[in-house]
Amino acid sequence: MEAKIRDMGFEGEIFGDAETLIKYENDTSLFELRPKLAVKPKNADDIKKIVSFVASKKDADKTLSLTARAAGTGMAGGALNDSIIIDVGDMNHIKSVTAGRVVVEPGVFYRDMDKATKEKGVIMPSFPASRNICAVGGMTGTNASGEMTLTYGSTENWVKRLKVVLSDGNEYEFGPLTPAELEEKKKLQTLEGDIYRRMFDLLEKNYDIIKSAKPKVAKNSTGYALWNIWDRKTFDLTKLFTGSEGTLGVFTEIEFALIKPKEHRKLMVIFLPDLGKLSDIVARVLTHKPETFESYDDHTFKFAVRFFPDIVKSLKTGIIKLGLSFIPEVLMVLKGGAPKLVLLAEFTGDSEEEASQKAKRAFEDLKRFPVQMEIMKTQKDAEKFWTIRHESFNLLRKHGGSDKTAPFIDDIIVAPERLPEFLPKLAEVMKEYKLTYTIAGHIGDGNLHIIPLMNLRNARDRDIVMELSQKVFDLVFSFGGSMSAEHNDGLIRTAYLRQMYGDKIYRLFEETKNIFDPKNIFNPGKKVYGHDLAYIKEHIDKVY
Repeated sequence: MEAKIRDMGFEGEIFGDAETLIKYENDTSLFELRPKLAVKPKNADDIKKIVSFVASKKDADKTLSLTARAAGTGMAGGALNDSIIIDVGDMNHIKSVTAGRVVVEPGVFYRDMDKATKEKGVIMPSFPASRNICAVGGMTGTNASGEMTLTYGSTENWVKRLKVVLSDGNEYEFGPLTPAELEEKKKLQTLEGDIYRRMFDLLEKNYDIIKSAKPKVAKNSTGYALWNIWDRKTFDLTKLFTGSEGTLGVFTEIEFALIKPKEHRKLMVIFLPDLGKLSDIVARVLTHKPETFESYDDHTFKFAVRFFPDIVKSLKTGIIKLGLSFIPEVLMVLKGGAPKLVLLAEFTGDSEEEASQKAKRAFEDLKRFPVQMEIMKTQKDAEKFWTIRHESFNLLRKHGGSDKTAPFIDDIIVAPERLPEFLPKLAEVMKEYKLTYTIAGHIGDGNLHIIPLMNLRNARDRDIVMELSQKVFDLVFSFGGSMSAEHNDGLIRTAYLRQMYGDKIYRLFEETKNIFDPKNIFNPGKKVYGHDLAYIKEHIDKVY
């Protein structure tokens, strides 16, 4: 196979040896799936050649397929495949940066793009917690989001133009179209024209049911975002590609919009003794428009206390100095007891005074509630809380012993006003399995990251993954939520999409896949035509 790919003029590296392929059999999900081949294209022409090769051989070998992979930091198994991996790591050029736009290749690390845009005084704000290790191709493929999404939205809001290699091996450019521009595209006698004609028909014929199928949550990365493509004023297929997990084509170039960030910030920390007033408190805080509104639970809090030296190490400070800095919080615990939930609301402004006044107004407003609160005086004071929030996953992973962090119910979302009712029911489900776990997340939009510790060498624990997934997703669906706000479907959640959306919408997802990729070349088993639960269980990494 390697020789045949070379014969087509592929210039990048090709790997078929076990030593290299083992590096591609995992991402940060539960799964292990070794490919038969990995290729590292140098440029878009190489991607066109590998897609053309697979398309030409697919009829003779149904097992052939392609999965694009950027940094491999996804938590759902979206970058895994047992056929051919396209590692876009060498397509890592930042092509242009202005005060309003950045154009990049998919292998660019977010941290490098961020450094380049900050030189212009601007950022792309939908970065996830993994911003120091993730790449922009994966961010776009999963519709990533993070702390600033509460104010600025998910990645889908910031992708303005895409270049994509489609199933015919040609590269096309996609962006927003007016109705007149759409009509011109529909006239094209190419795959691009066929896609525009068929997608327009699909969306128009099912317009109302598609619009009503959009999950009633602040953000969502499950399924295909058909509801965002066409509002009868603008037709924009970047809204479909973003979050499609590489199942419709391979990105070769991404253009993001940029914003000037607020320079000053003030963090307010709230200790909740119970969840009774949670929805009221969240609602009150949101009226004051925090830029970010995060949370972590009592399990995370206790882990941070238990493994305090790790927090010290992360902050690069002395244990005595850091301990003294927590005296106000110790007093808060003495007054109100250990918190059931810790809320972090950060207010920003163009001046120190503006940020401080926003925080003070929120503080005064919350005095009606029986909670302990504090506004951090400096960014250094705030950093200790952000470290606990960000390090919860690493603390679990490092101190779990034979048990390992197991992300499978790691990204649920319900409307924040439903959390006081939802969280006790979730706790009852979790209690049944007697697992150690943490819950942290984006409380402002109701997105929770639940990470249990499990020993996946144990067959019973692998059974629990399947049982608990079903029970938690059933609960989430009963509250009108989504099983993934930002991590996407991958191997772990695709099997539940039909249940979440119903048969009719799921068939529209299948039709969409068929329009773009009739031979199922791109990232099979994700979004539609997924694997059954037995396959998922079989490919859980038992040495994870």
